[in-house]
Amino acid sequence: MNNRLLILLSLLLSLTVFKAKASHIVGGEVTYIYLGDSTGGGTLYHKYKVSLSIYEDCLNGQPEAIAQDNPAFIGVFDASTKAPVQIDTNLFFISSLTVPVNFSNSCVSNIPATCLLKKTFVKSYALPNNSHGYVVSYERCCRNASILNVSSPGNQGSTYYCIIPPTSIHNNSAVFKNYPPQIICLNNPLFYDNSATDADGDSLSYGFCPALKGANENIIKPIPYYPIFNDTVIYLSPYSAAAPMTGFPAIHIDPVSGLITGTPNRLGRYLVTVYCNEYRSGILINTIKREFQFVVTDCSKVVVADIPQHSTDFNTYIVNCTDYTVHFENTSKGGFAYHWKFGVPGATSDTSDDFEPTFIYSDTGTFTVKLVVNPGSTCPDSINRFVKVYPKFHAAFSDSGMQCPGSPIYFKDLSSATIKPIVFWQWSFGDGGTATEQNPAYSYPFGGTFNVRLISKNIKNCVDTTIGQVIIETFKPFAGDDTIIVKGEQIQFNAQGGINYSWSPSTNLNDTSVYNPLGTYPDTGRFAYFVHVVSGYGCIGDDTIRVTVVGQSEFVVPTAFTPNGDGLNDYFKPIAVGYRGLKYFRVYNRWGERVFYSTSLEQGWDGTYNNAHADMGTYYWEISYTDRFGKDGFQKGEVTLIR
Repeated sequence: MNNRLLILLSLLLSLTVFKAKASHIVGGEVTYIYLGDSTGGGTLYHKYKVSLSIYEDCLNGQPEAIAQDNPAFIGVFDASTKAPVQIDTNLFFISSLTVPVNFSNSCVSNIPATCLLKKTFVKSYALPNNSHGYVVSYERCCRNASILNVSSPGNQGSTYYCIIPPTSIHNNSAVFKNYPPQIICLNNPLFYDNSATDADGDSLSYGFCPALKGANENIIKPIPYYPIFNDTVIYLSPYSAAAPMTGFPAIHIDPVSGLITGTPNRLGRYLVTVYCNEYRSGILINTIKREFQFVVTDCSKVVVADIPQHSTDFNTYIVNCTDYTVHFENTSKGGFAYHWKFGVPGATSDTSDDFEPTFIYSDTGTFTVKLVVNPGSTCPDSINRFVKVYPKFHAAFSDSGMQCPGSPIYFKDLSSATIKPIVFWQWSFGDGGTATEQNPAYSYPFGGTFNVRLISKNIKNCVDTTIGQVIIETFKPFAGDDTIIVKGEQIQFNAQGGINYSWSPSTNLNDTSVYNPLGTYPDTGRFAYFVHVVSGYGCIGDDTIRVTVVGQSEFVVPTAFTPNGDGLNDYFKPIAVGYRGLKYFRVYNRWGERVFYSTSLEQGWDGTYNNAHADMGTYYWEISYTDRFGKDGFQKGEVTLIR
C-alpha cells in the first residue's frame, strides 16, 4: 500500500502546478479529536477526526486563488520514519464561515473594511497503533508580500500541521476559542484573548513561536511533505518570533491566560504564530499552533491623548537637569477636558486639570506621568510618558599647555553633576579634530583662534554643551633671505617671529642677542647663521640664513628658464651683487619687439607677452645699472625660454 501511495504522490507532484499565489491566506491551524479505537485484520487502529482551518482574505484576495484552496491536500506521516501513511488530494471544505469583525468603537472615525472567511476541511483517519505518533501537514504558497517582519514573504509559503502523540496517549488537541483579530488600531491598546479549551482538562500554556516555511513559487499547492521543523522564516530586525510586533507597552502574550496585550506603534502587516502546550500530569504531551497575520492600521481615533517626546530616552517627555520645575506640553486632539497625574509615588495631590500645567517635583527621580483626555466620557484616551528630574548638570572644561603649533594642549573636563558618574564626552577642537575620552590632549598643526566644544552626559542622560576658545600662536621663526654681497660691505639682519633671539655663530656679528645684528665682512667667504627664536607665548623655533661674500660686483643672469608653473625657475631675472641701483632691465624677442621691462631687481619676466604665453626660443636681454661707486654700466646677453 505504501508503494502505491508513493507512486500516486510522484504523479500528483508532476501534475500539480498552479498560477495563482495564495497571498489571500492570512492564517491557519490544524486540530484533531480522538474518536476511539477499532480493530481490523488483527491490527489495532486509533481513530481521529482532523480539522484544517484556513483563514482567507475575501476583500483583497484573488477569486481564482481562493477557488484553488478547494480541495485541500493533506498528508499524514509516521512521526518516526517520516513516511507518508495517507495522502488526501480530494478533501473539500465542509464549512465556509464569514468571520465576524467583532469591532465596535464609536471613538474610531474610519473603521476599515474587512472580509475574512474561515474554511474548514475535515477528515477522519484510522491510524495503526504505534509508539511514535503521527504528523498531519498542509502546505500552500505564498505569503502576502507586504508582511514587514519576515524576509522575502512573497516568495515562500506556509506549513500548518499538528502532531498526534503516541497512540498510548488518548488525546484531544486543544482548540483556540476566539477568531483572530481583524482590526488592530495603531497606538491603541490591544487586548486579544488567544486562549484555548481542552476536552481532556489538560493544563495549557501559551507563547509566541517561529512560523514554518512551506511551498514555493514553482508548486504553490503541493502534495505535502513531512514538515521540516527547523526550516523557519527569517525575522527582520528588530522583530523576532518572540517579538513579532513593536509596541509600547510591548506586545506580550500571557503564558497562563493566553491574553495578547500591548499597544502597537507601527503600521503594517505582521506574521504572528502562537503555540499552545498541553500538559498532563506535568508532562508535555502535545502542542498546537496557530499562524495569523496581524494588520495594524491607522484607525483615526476621534480623541488622541498625546504628550510630545523631547528626549532621546525611550518614551520620555523630558530629562530636566536644570531644576525641579517641569512645564508640560499637551499635543492631544479631540479633547475638551484633561486630567494629569504627575507620578509622585504615594502622593494624591500631584494632579492637575489644566491644559498645559507646570509641576514642581520635590526630589530627583524618574516619574511616570499620565494624561487622560475627556475623562469619564464615552471616548476617553490616555497616554503615559516618563519625566526624568536630575538637577543639576553643567558642562565645563579647562585647557593648559604651550599655545604653539605642534605642541599638545591638555583639555580637562570640569563638568559637574548631582547624579554621577559622567559617562559621555564629545570634543570638537575647532579644526576638524575630535575626541571622546574625558581628558584628551590635542596638537594644532597651525596657529589661529579655535572654538572648542564639549558635549558631556551623565548616567541619567543629562546633557549639556559648552564652548570655549583656544588661541594658538601663529609662530613662524624667520632669519631672513639668503643674500650675496661684495667684500667690505655690511648687512643689517632682520629676524622675525618672536621677542627673544639668539644668533650663532657670532662670526662677523656685532651682537648675537638682538633680532637685527650688524654683520661686517672684510673678506670673501660663505657664512651660515642660525637664529633661535622664542615667542611671547613661549614657542621655540629656529631658522637659517646664508651669506655669500664675493670679491667684486657682478650680475648673475640665468641662461635659460622654464615658466611652466611648477614653482621652480618660473621667472627670468638677474641677481645683482654690489650694485647701487638698476636703471632698467629689458627683454626682446628675435624680431626686436620688447616683451618685458622693469626698473626693479625684484621683478622678473614670467614668459608671457601680450597676455599670452611667449613662444619657446632665444630672447635677448640688456641691463643698465649704477655700481656702488656711482658709475653707470651696461650688460647684455641671451636667454632660452623652455616649456
